[in-house]
Amino acid sequence: MTSGADFQIGVLTLSDKGSVGDRIDTSGPAIAEMVSHLGQVEKSALLPDECDAIAALLCDWSTAGLDLILTTGGTGLAPRDVTPEATLQVVDRLVPGMAEVMRQSGLQKTPHAMLSRGVVGIRGRTLIVNLPGSEKAVRENLAAILPTLPHALATLRGNSGDCGR
Repeated sequence: MTSGADFQIGVLTLSDKGSVGDRIDTSGPAIAEMVSHLGQVEKSALLPDECDAIAALLCDWSTAGLDLILTTGGTGLAPRDVTPEATLQVVDRLVPGMAEVMRQSGLQKTPHAMLSRGVVGIRGRTLIVNLPGSEKAVRENLAAILPTLPHALATLRGNSGDCGR
């Protein structure tokens, strides 16, 4: 299995307020810091909660060869929270276990974690992970799946080792 130090990563923040400068994004930088050992953040963007724009960017970034796209925001119950819908439009296959682990980990801290609708899926050879919008929730959710990411990304590249270790 590859060490992971060479993965190409994208961080996409979804926020109506952030996209017009009414909120400072702290979640995106937190993600970049947490995954820095995996590789380089090659792309980052901040978009409003618009399903078609999110889906288009996810397609562009996965076509550009990113190994991992981490989104933050738009996973709750608000009417404009459409990140899971945009992600579902573009992924070929789901990875439900990762989303389940994030929710389960969150439930150990707050019952509100069950309201997260984030999904994890694969488009081509790109893993797309929806994370919540708050920095605290991003850190907690990402920490829950971070140990598995190198193996998952190596597997998508066709470089997986023995899964049964």
